[in-house]
Amino acid sequence: MILGRVCGTVVATQGHVFYRGRKQLLVRYTLPDGSFDGEQYVLAVDLVGAGVGQTVLVQDEGNSARQILGTDENGPVRSLIVGIVDQVHTA
Repeated sequence: MILGRVCGTVVATQGHVFYRGRKQLLVRYTLPDGSFDGEQYVLAVDLVGAGVGQTVLVQDEGNSARQILGTDENGPVRSLIVGIVDQVHTA
């Protein structure tokens, strides 16, 4: 799982049929304090209605993502936004 902040929306005029009707968002990795974790990004399919600027939880394992979406092992997906984070508490 990755903690990240949505930085943008991906729009394509041509795309794989798998992505029809699915919003794709660009997510930049963050640390628990909200600061960015270097320059790492991931492109993720949004399952929860997240928007730009929101902190999100990303499932970044292809097999898990395909199982959640109910697709076969050839489904072209690796990362899913599975939650919108309200707060992060660290011990």
